[in-house]
Amino acid sequence: MIIYYQDIAPLSDFGIGIPVSDIRAPKCIEYLSGLPEIRPHLAALICKEHEESISRTDVTRVHTPNYVKRIFEEERESTLIEAFELLDEKGNYNRYDPSKAKRPLKELFDTLLVKTAGTYQCAKSALESGFCFYFGGGFHHAHPDFGHGFCLINDIMITARRLMAEKRVESVWVIDVDAHKGDGSAAIAHSDPSIRTLSIHMGAGWPLDRLEFGPDGTQHPSFIPSDIDIPVFEGEEHLYNRALAEGLEKLAAFMKPDLAIVVSGSDPYEKDTLPSSAKLQLTLEQMAERDRLVYDFLKERRIPAAYLMAGGYSPESWRVYAALLELALKDRLKS
Repeated sequence: MIIYYQDIAPLSDFGIGIPVSDIRAPKCIEYLSGLPEIRPHLAALICKEHEESISRTDVTRVHTPNYVKRIFEEERESTLIEAFELLDEKGNYNRYDPSKAKRPLKELFDTLLVKTAGTYQCAKSALESGFCFYFGGGFHHAHPDFGHGFCLINDIMITARRLMAEKRVESVWVIDVDAHKGDGSAAIAHSDPSIRTLSIHMGAGWPLDRLEFGPDGTQHPSFIPSDIDIPVFEGEEHLYNRALAEGLEKLAAFMKPDLAIVVSGSDPYEKDTLPSSAKLQLTLEQMAERDRLVYDFLKERRIPAAYLMAGGYSPESWRVYAALLELALKDRLKS
């Protein structure tokens, strides 16, 4: 029920200073190990083996041929710099110091393919058992032909489209509760009725802090709508879970899917430290209610659920995932 790769190179190995909290997974495991109901079963519930891989064909089902060629052949390093926003507007390094790198930047692409394989493995496990949580994944800002927001390729959509190609599923829901709009997923799934997207996110701020239309009248793809968008603005945190519950009921009006992928970012938590998530400040109790709403919604409808860790940038963010896993594992172990 838990996918936990322990041998993934951290971003710091590539000289990247994005403040992703690397203690989230081990702190969660430590916490779960202290729960008497879960401790005897925990080792059997965790899979640490890399059982899947992602091919160029898998990526091509989601991303345009020119973009795939860039990342696989011609411009891997430059596309990584763009996606991880490692240069500022003046061309200076931004949260990036090559002199501190232990590995060449271009090797990060191979790491991202491994992480994407984890998402696929999580989804397959969820189809078999009804629930799986992956300590990784959630690259929801990767668009068909570009990456940004620390996302080069969209593991969520790569997984959904591969499962469909293999005839394992016919339809998928993506429930995105990360602080930021799942703009890449919305753009990729736009006009595709086999994938329905719900995103509850900051009503203002990144990636919606740019002009929606360019000088030529072209809409920036970050504004392509999800099937259900739920913007929450500063000061409206007390309305968050009510709005989420209403959004889930709207989602239920669509045909029941074969699988739900939950982009379960902890960055709406009030103790998150990423500046671009500061416009949403939920308490730990509100975060737990968020996760309970989604978990119960999917369980009641008997929809297999694959949860991805997604964004979380605080030393305290592990508490959000620990509460979700405690809820899910206790529930699954008693049934």
